Amino acid sequence: MSKKLWLVLVAGCVLAALAVIVPCLRGGEVTSGSRYQVLEPIRHGNLTIFPVVTSSSHDTRSFLTLDEGLRSGDVIVSESGNVSPLVRPRRRDGVWHEQHGDGAQVNRLVLVNNSRKPLLLLAGEIVTGGKQDRIIGKDRLVPAESDPIDLSVFCVEPGRWVAASGGYNFKAPVAMGGAAGAMVQPSVRSKAMADKDQSKVWDEVRSSKTGMAQGLPSSVSEVVEVTSSYAGAMQNEAVQHKLESVAAPVQQEYQSVIRQLRDKNAVGVVVAVNGEVIWADLFASTNLLEKYWPKLVRSYAAEAMVERTNSTSANVKSAQEFLARIEGRREVVESEPGLYRHTEISGDGFKVFELTSLLPGSGFDLHIAKMSNQ
Repeated sequence: MSKKLWLVLVAGCVLAALAVIVPCLRGGEVTSGSRYQVLEPIRHGNLTIFPVVTSSSHDTRSFLTLDEGLRSGDVIVSESGNVSPLVRPRRRDGVWHEQHGDGAQVNRLVLVNNSRKPLLLLAGEIVTGGKQDRIIGKDRLVPAESDPIDLSVFCVEPGRWVAASGGYNFKAPVAMGGAAGAMVQPSVRSKAMADKDQSKVWDEVRSSKTGMAQGLPSSVSEVVEVTSSYAGAMQNEAVQHKLESVAAPVQQEYQSVIRQLRDKNAVGVVVAVNGEVIWADLFASTNLLEKYWPKLVRSYAAEAMVERTNSTSANVKSAQEFLARIEGRREVVESEPGLYRHTEISGDGFKVFELTSLLPGSGFDLHIAKMSNQ
């Protein structure tokens, strides 16, 4: 064999090997699809929840959730025009001056994390108060003991632009049973995460409230539909009872599954409504999933409550195939060095959003959300 032919053969073998290795290093279809296993579903009406376990998980006890931070007072969220209580006064011409003025904007809030833990924010989490209720626009991490940061948000309360009774600061809404925290349903989350369009978010909020009102007495239905706030509509007593009739049995059964599968690392779910797989939420640990589960299951129940039609039956195979397809045609990566990386992957018929912690000792995906293009 000539030296030239030998070099050609070696080069071909190297390229073939790289073709197999690179997708694995990328964390794409081969790696991501194989590290998650979908289990038999929990069904209630037209809502189907598939538990997801993984081969390994991570220690996430050092991360703070938004609900925990708001409840303890360590996290403060305020209108952008009301930053003076949150920042040190600035020095000008040798004199210290307080910052005043009302520069509030629909799609901007200011957040301060006074905790000694990094703060995890998930797209779709609701904060109520200020001049309008808002939802977090995208997954991100906020460093411990942070300076005030601009928070990208979307309004979910069209029609109000005056300070609520609590002033300019925000809190987590309270769900039935006194549990703090809420998240908008997947159809609304998708308009914020994928479309990044305030008008589409408002349109979906209106559509969702109409769906929530269906089947309720006309007097109650009218109240729900005219309520400006998405969170307010969700907190209507009749809507909550309707929502809990779906969410409570699913939550109870899945919590039992989590306890049984703790040693198998239950870390997420695949969600189907009317037999169609529409969404997946995956976390870095069982502990993190348990913190978000009460408000996640209610967001899925709200979707099923709105989208009630003749349902087919999603199965484990279709849910597993949904998780396996992670590779896309286009990626958009945003990064704060040493803190986090946010990756948006667009594929044929789906989008994936990955939040990766870059803090020392981490380097793993804290949260992965996948949506079908609805």
